[in-house]
Amino acid sequence: QVQLVESGGGLVQPGGSLRLSCVASGGIFSRYIMGWYRQAPGKERELVATIGNGGTTRYATSVKGRFTISRDNTKNTVYLQMNNLEPADTAVYFCNAKPSSPFYGRTDYWGQGTQVTVSS
Repeated sequence: QVQLVESGGGLVQPGGSLRLSCVASGGIFSRYIMGWYRQAPGKERELVATIGNGGTTRYATSVKGRFTISRDNTKNTVYLQMNNLEPADTAVYFCNAKPSSPFYGRTDYWGQGTQVTVSS
């Protein structure tokens, strides 16, 4: 059982920056593709970015060039650096851990979410 705890959300003005962190425990961190998703009010949860153990990254088109995902396997932590934030980025951001192989299981794990609000 993997537990994920996010932190770093808050209120920021348009054009500002935030860094989200997600600490994982209870599993072997390197076996998981780590990701960030977000859900705005009245909308479905959507992919923001993912990172594999080897560092391969994937981004939603809407955040490319502004957000950077990274991971530190020594700290069991994944980060999301968010720059040049826009009001449209306002959402609850969720950390996700997905097994990188069926040998490691088939269960995705989610954090409780952290609120990001971009407003002047």
